[in-house]
Amino acid sequence: MPHTPFIIADLDGTLLHDAERFEDRALSARTIETVHAVRSRGIPVVVATARPVSTGLSIVQALHADACIYLNGALIDFDPSQSDYASLTGHKPSSPGSLVKNGFDSQRACEVCRAMLSVMPDLEIGIVMDDIRYTNFDVSRYWATQTWQYTDFRDVPHGIADKIIIFPRAEQTNLLHELIPDDFTVHVSEGRLWMLMAPHANKKDAVQALCDQWGMDAQQATAFGDDMVDIGMMNLSGTGVAVANANPAVLSIADEVCPSNNDDGVAQWLEHAML
Repeated sequence: MPHTPFIIADLDGTLLHDAERFEDRALSARTIETVHAVRSRGIPVVVATARPVSTGLSIVQALHADACIYLNGALIDFDPSQSDYASLTGHKPSSPGSLVKNGFDSQRACEVCRAMLSVMPDLEIGIVMDDIRYTNFDVSRYWATQTWQYTDFRDVPHGIADKIIIFPRAEQTNLLHELIPDDFTVHVSEGRLWMLMAPHANKKDAVQALCDQWGMDAQQATAFGDDMVDIGMMNLSGTGVAVANANPAVLSIADEVCPSNNDDGVAQWLEHAML
């Protein structure tokens, strides 16, 4: 398998069409049909997204994806055909070796949240764990359908957290940078959502873990993305393709540029190059 080509694609801003509401972003029929055609030729397709299981699983299932990197690498599903919501969120055992979690202790996450709030009491911050958001703000302002509960970060259950999420105001960002502990890395999605992650919870390391699991070579991969969090996996892959609507920094490192997400750019590229 080391010489088998495979596809890696981000979702929001890349495969999905835009919509006013986050929950209304969707795959086009053309994209679904094209991905299925690519897979029918024996070319694996991997989804790599910042989305949690609750808003990513149905998309992964619609594409019949061969693997999925959720939460920017905090959760890797090596075999979606054997997974469901309960197994992906820890509510029932998963098949041995089918999942990898790259998280951190939830109590450490609580310490970080309380420390930041002691300096910035009005900071919107929360912890994501097993597809529940423990936050000090109303999550429905940003995501209408995701499960959440208020917390003062003293009553969060013990477990392995996926990430800390923060929605800073513009005037809070400089100070926030200074408060990030050394044992976390920072990813910024769509210019507004800050995500504090475990050091190896990123798309680049997740793609490498997938290659190691499958015995494949990242140089055979074509990776599609639009946002800063996609740069690492695009650089690791043999070919990094940016959609035309991508962040300028992503466009600057891309090997190729395809049409925008709303024009089914990934599908157009796959049709031309692989079908």
